[in-house]
Amino acid sequence: MSDVIIVGGGLAGLVAANEAASRGRKVLLLDQEGEQSLGGQAFWSLGGLFMVDTPEQRRMGIKDSPELAFNDWMGSAQFDRPEDANPRKVAEAYLEFASGEMRSWLQSIGMRWFPIVGWAERGGEMAHGHGNSVPRFHITWGTGPGVVAPFERLVREHVSGGRVALAFRRKVTDLIVENGVVKGVRGQVLSEDGAERGKSTSREVVGDFEHRAEAVVITSGGIGGDHDMVRRYWPEARLGKAPKRMVAGVPDYVDGQMQRVAEGAGAGIINGDRMWHYTEGLANWDPIWPNHGIRILPGPSSMWFDALGDRMEAPYLPGFDSLGTLKRILSTGHEHSWFILTQKIIEKEFALSGSEQNPDLTSGKWSEVIKRRLMNKGAPGPVEAFKEHGEDFVVANSLEELVAGMNKITPDAPVTLEKIRSQIEARDAQIDNEYCKDAQVTSIRGARNYRGDRLIRTAKPHRILDPRNGPLIAVRLNILTRKSLGGLHTDVTGQVLRPDGSAFEGLFAAGEVAGFGGGGYHGYNALEGTFLGGCIFSGRAAGRSV
Repeated sequence: MSDVIIVGGGLAGLVAANEAASRGRKVLLLDQEGEQSLGGQAFWSLGGLFMVDTPEQRRMGIKDSPELAFNDWMGSAQFDRPEDANPRKVAEAYLEFASGEMRSWLQSIGMRWFPIVGWAERGGEMAHGHGNSVPRFHITWGTGPGVVAPFERLVREHVSGGRVALAFRRKVTDLIVENGVVKGVRGQVLSEDGAERGKSTSREVVGDFEHRAEAVVITSGGIGGDHDMVRRYWPEARLGKAPKRMVAGVPDYVDGQMQRVAEGAGAGIINGDRMWHYTEGLANWDPIWPNHGIRILPGPSSMWFDALGDRMEAPYLPGFDSLGTLKRILSTGHEHSWFILTQKIIEKEFALSGSEQNPDLTSGKWSEVIKRRLMNKGAPGPVEAFKEHGEDFVVANSLEELVAGMNKITPDAPVTLEKIRSQIEARDAQIDNEYCKDAQVTSIRGARNYRGDRLIRTAKPHRILDPRNGPLIAVRLNILTRKSLGGLHTDVTGQVLRPDGSAFEGLFAAGEVAGFGGGGYHGYNALEGTFLGGCIFSGRAAGRSV
């Protein structure tokens, strides 16, 4: 019999397993996928971590502080529900961690970070509202695999020492509850399946299992792979009607089933209507999982148009306000939008989210980064591949040809050449002076005041319609499912609570299934780098509590 059962072999599960085993607890880690999928969704990530007042920030001239980070977080979270008490406590504890021991602790187990700190989710409205006031997105050398690797190594050391056992292709279907206390799990043994990481796997059942322990920790992830479930939770009053078509930012086995199992056993779920989906999704021309979508990580210069051909106004600019922009797009009655840009912009500003789309950073080698980002002409290889093969891209030498190509992709929502031309020409007329009334052009110049953006993320302002900057490029943007911001209600230690707020003894949760801590420590908005950070922090808390 184990002391602790952990359900889910993603980042939060690995962190929890290491922490519990390091305390002398005997751990059994179960996952419905095969060993090739150890590390879960973190493996596919860009590896960004939200940290505060770090050496990397100070070297880039960024003045950050715990107080500024707290104001940004609370202005973004906008906690407004009675059940937000625990999420807020977890957020406060995470901010203390992120501005304290987080970096040194992660560095001690082998993590390192790209020296240029990214500026994600900038908000763009009021200082007391949503957004990061300063760059805080620390990209881990090795991207997602570089985040997973130290914890996988520690867990495998515990496996060698007999403190952790790994059991794959185990789908938990029930919690064993006796006298109101969780005592273990039951489930189905699935047939072996060697499909590569991320691919759909067999659900053939070849047996049953039952395991008992003093505590069970659920770390099974979110619901983003089940679009029907996403739509059931979708907050239409707040964001607009749920999209009929979305591309999937996660594999299909990220289906929220363990959340349902826990709820059926008596666990409380809060903030299910809070979620984090992206507006800059592309259909992957070389998919790994069904309906595979990739997010563009845009710099600030692409012109953004809604499906009706109207230019998006501030703060709905690239990289500023994800959920505000999502609401703005859906308000048109359509589910897509458009970037229009130049070759010069795509070369400097386009990056794609994910470890597989950033082989230089994933390699962890400076030589690869320099060769790809500073020496190569043209856009990064993965971006050029999407430009050539992706169904959402139009490349043209004239605006007439570009608009015709856009309308071929979306014949049910055509845009007019005259309307697009007049808006681009008006924007281009703002480029000649160092000052202007165009909010986006002003934001571009502001971005270039940060030397990290000027060096690798923001193109020099130029006219879109000047042929010297071409060819012209249009990109259809789709809604991309990604993260659940709510989930199992926990306290700061990871203890799962019942709907009445009492402790559900024997049951803990961490990671996305628990809203990354507390049942939703982001509140309504995420500041980026806080998904991996939340998995690490909540997994550590749960592992130290069981």
